[in-house]
Amino acid sequence: MLKILIPTITLLPITWLSHHKWFWHTTTTSSLAIAVMSFTWMKKPWDTGWTNINPFLGTDALSSPLLVLSCWLLPLMIIASQNHMSSEPILRQRTYVTLMITLQIFLILAFSATEVIMFYVMFEATLIPTLLIITRWGNQAERLNAGTYFLFYTLAGSLPLLVALLLLQNDTGTLSMLVLQYGKPTLCTTYADKLWWAACLVAFLVKLPLYGVHLWLPKAHVEAPVAGSMVLAAILLKLGGYGIIRVLVVLEPLTKELSYPFIILALWGMVMTGSICLRQTDLKALIAYSSVSHMGLVAAGILIQTPWGLTGALILMIAHGLTSSALFCLANTNYERTHSRTMLLARGLQAALPLMTTWWFIASLANLALPPLPSLMAELMVITGLFNWSWWTIALTGAGTLITAAYSLYMFLMTQRGRLPTHIIAIPPTFSREHLLMALHLLPLLALIAKPDLIWGWLG
Repeated sequence: MLKILIPTITLLPITWLSHHKWFWHTTTTSSLAIAVMSFTWMKKPWDTGWTNINPFLGTDALSSPLLVLSCWLLPLMIIASQNHMSSEPILRQRTYVTLMITLQIFLILAFSATEVIMFYVMFEATLIPTLLIITRWGNQAERLNAGTYFLFYTLAGSLPLLVALLLLQNDTGTLSMLVLQYGKPTLCTTYADKLWWAACLVAFLVKLPLYGVHLWLPKAHVEAPVAGSMVLAAILLKLGGYGIIRVLVVLEPLTKELSYPFIILALWGMVMTGSICLRQTDLKALIAYSSVSHMGLVAAGILIQTPWGLTGALILMIAHGLTSSALFCLANTNYERTHSRTMLLARGLQAALPLMTTWWFIASLANLALPPLPSLMAELMVITGLFNWSWWTIALTGAGTLITAAYSLYMFLMTQRGRLPTHIIAIPPTFSREHLLMALHLLPLLALIAKPDLIWGWLG
């Protein structure tokens, strides 16, 4: 565990002490080396449950894929930020990268924590660097408003969780994830028990985000710089799904009755946010709403508590992390050239940037879950699990997948096809850095389908 955590912490002095001429190169290569080292987490035998374990940290089949995704994303965020940060003073560039590294440290500690309270503290700590990235390096004046939404939605959801965890500690005498699963089940006798159940889940459902408490996400995504959008879509939303899976072990008998409204909200939200995507004019807002739609499927898959639903949800979290991050990078490459996120003003780019259109095409197909991509496998597993749980869910999940296909193709056609508007004929060409960035997103996604048992949790 410390073989990855200590090098990640030493990235902080590297960021501040490296020569400004080689600053971006050293931070990128160092973080990429750490990301490659993190693959060792995937090869451990998981039959025994936890591995790489010490008194506070450990990995298992659920946390390993998310930990590797967190480490993999840091070099990609640095590569993506290089161009738009180059005009800033070197001190601000170093601060920006420091915030991203700090965020990775918190995420590693959150996903590998074996104590629920430590997970809670790190879950909250990720707020601070993300908030600073959004409010300081966001694009427009509304970024402060977006930061406020982001902060207060998450805090309002997670304060009841703290009280619920303290009550659980009082009741069971431990908050260790290794021990909690063997504890006695909670009895659903009073309204207080039901409120406690809701308090345990609401924080994670806000973070996921569930439809109804999702309004902070489009605002945060639209205002955030590219690295902020990437880490929000790829990893911070997954903290919600991961938290639900971890905490459901304790909530066992209550969940059977109480989860219905949340499952309905998740499935209905999938259709509604997909419909919102179909009438979006803002490219980043469209990708942000598509995240809400995918996370609705994840929430439903986890809450029905079947092996297929859980496995599908975990695979979808990983596949969505890479796909959504890739789409935000592509939206950023468009924005850096056209200085507009409005799709009507920046369309027909296939004529100007034909190779980038290939990446757009692969990313759009990954978003709509085309074979042979892991997102298809994930969606099939969740939808089959939901159908076995209750046959009428096929109406909502079917509509959701159709709408997802429609808005993914709409996004691709609006940005790439058609005639190039006269005001953007003279735009700079694409760089090798951008193609490398897209390759590092989409090639792992294509490769994962060759060995999906790396990311399907405990199913194997």
